[in-house]
Amino acid sequence: MPTVTPDTNIEHGTEQEHTPLYNVVLLDDDDHTYEYVIEMLCRLFAMGTGQAYNHAVEVDSTGRTIVITCELEHAQFARDQIHGYGADWRMPKSKGSMSAIIEPAASE
Repeated sequence: MPTVTPDTNIEHGTEQEHTPLYNVVLLDDDDHTYEYVIEMLCRLFAMGTGQAYNHAVEVDSTGRTIVITCELEHAQFARDQIHGYGADWRMPKSKGSMSAIIEPAASE
């Protein structure tokens, strides 16, 4: 008869350490069109048009949308990509990129 041994990968009574995750939050303004938001999210985050449109609706209606949740270094890069995307050529009053912030993701 085979011998059954305990699974040595399971930790009993301790929590496993996890790398903290951060949300990259796109903030609403009146200087960028839906088309800009959709274009930016598709190009920077390889989103499909439908998903990017949903983010555009959310940022417009609630003032913010979480575009990605990842480790801090990647979140900082994503935020910087948003900040560097540039003005919306469709709107003459648009003078620069949209704003984004980084915040800790809710832990489960």
